[in-house]
Amino acid sequence: MSARRVWPVFVAYLLAFVGIVAFTLAAALVLHGLYPELPEREVFDGLPGLLAGALASSSALMVTLLAVMRPLDPARLRLKPGRETGPTLVVMIVGTLALGQTLDSATAVAGLADRGTMAVIRRALEGTSGLDLFAAALVIGVIAGVAEEVFFRGYMQTRLAEQWPPSVAVLVTSFAFGLLHLEWLHAMLAFGLGLWLGFVTERAGSALPAVAAHVINNTLFTVLTAGGVTVTAFWPNAVLGGASALVFVGCAVWLGRAPGLRPLGPEG
Repeated sequence: MSARRVWPVFVAYLLAFVGIVAFTLAAALVLHGLYPELPEREVFDGLPGLLAGALASSSALMVTLLAVMRPLDPARLRLKPGRETGPTLVVMIVGTLALGQTLDSATAVAGLADRGTMAVIRRALEGTSGLDLFAAALVIGVIAGVAEEVFFRGYMQTRLAEQWPPSVAVLVTSFAFGLLHLEWLHAMLAFGLGLWLGFVTERAGSALPAVAAHVINNTLFTVLTAGGVTVTAFWPNAVLGGASALVFVGCAVWLGRAPGLRPLGPEG
């Protein structure tokens, strides 16, 4: 493993982290100016704060990427079609949705659904409709999903996989992805999702399937949460989580055996 050649990747990660903090503080100042009469908790824990935070994070990731990659070549970010076919892409997306539901149900079964960042996000989205819902789906689903995948799977994992075994690159990138979410529960969920999206990226040889899966997963979460389609009871979550876990395992096994995809060995 060449530490000399991967250190710029971690410098870029630190720059992105600093950028997110700076952009988030700037967004907070803007929100304070736009809603001077509202209680800060109502603004920052509500939909305005959620959207501003997501835009700040996404902007910081993309600005960092523009600063560290010259030229910004889609091929170097694996933003071109890879070895995925129509059926494998469907399995990748279904696997992402199944994993998301499995993790969500496991959180509820463990009695943690009302804690952490995810609970704040759900409360901010509940009852959202019309233009607010469109904005939430656009920002959380499309903009945040694309920015995170382009930076983490397209840039970070790709650069690490050039020097390290793909499995190590996936693990390190997923850990960095989770760590960026700060709050421990959200970080664990992001880490689990990152492992799967990293696996998908390496199997396809392209970050595009991970981008599509992440965007669809975030958009569905946003729309369903806004519509009140949230399972909270223990037993329904136990059943739903178990069924989702079986679907996810089936997708993972299918992708692991599907011919024509990129191997995950040292030469992958």
